[in-house]
Amino acid sequence: MKNPLEILELVPDPEIPVINIVELGIVREAKVTSENSCEVTITPTYSACPAMFTIEEDIMKIMKENGWDAKVVTKMFPIWTTDWLTDEAREKLRVYGISPPEKGADEHHIGKPKKCPRCGSMNSKQISRFGSTLCKASYQCLDCLEPFDYFKCH
Repeated sequence: MKNPLEILELVPDPEIPVINIVELGIVREAKVTSENSCEVTITPTYSACPAMFTIEEDIMKIMKENGWDAKVVTKMFPIWTTDWLTDEAREKLRVYGISPPEKGADEHHIGKPKKCPRCGSMNSKQISRFGSTLCKASYQCLDCLEPFDYFKCH
């Protein structure tokens, strides 16, 4: 039987399916509590993130399919930070067309030019502080003229 963390790596983020919930840093811990039972601790990217209900259901479903009785615990503290994203997740975001957040950046980086995930130019401008989801802002590259999302830091 696979260990719980390996199984959780199979759960994609419902809003950004190219990264999984472990890479995203939502899964804080997956501990075995008995032979077939485990407890999965998750932290939402945003306190009002609507995807968390789907993520919890996906966790319960995949764990059951793999022979685990899982309990999901949501912890709001410490608050999630984009620093919890793995380097692999940052690269997957870029390839998918979303400009990944810089490590150690904070919300004061919003509004400043971001690197276009398509052409690599830093010549960009913010179109809207809010993108397709709460965790993203909308930008446009001024060189290739393509719009793109930026995964906001916090």
